Amino acid sequence: MDDCLFCKIAADEIPADFVFADDEFLAFRDINPQAPVHVLVVPRVHYADMADFARQDPDGVGRYLQRAVDAAQELGVADAGYRLVANTGVMAGQTVPHVHVHVLGGRPLLWPPG
Repeated sequence: MDDCLFCKIAADEIPADFVFADDEFLAFRDINPQAPVHVLVVPRVHYADMADFARQDPDGVGRYLQRAVDAAQELGVADAGYRLVANTGVMAGQTVPHVHVHVLGGRPLLWPPG
């Protein structure tokens, strides 16, 4: 999409601090981190949210979540614990209409959030 922030990052039109990038997915550090480790994992293909992604590419969702787990491993938070957050819709706090998973870790994460 022409006006999508994450599509522009995926197309290298906007710089980001990448953790990894492959043909399907990319991970980059959040510009407003909520934990010592806060990375966004996004598919290169535009899906509005997790529901849209699951409807259009259910097999891709599994690969996507594996890459989020890979990001936690690469960032050194997998053994201590981390949180994966996928906000879907405005009421859930989704601010960019392109599916993304937040990988949060590096400190105790209290429950319930929000």
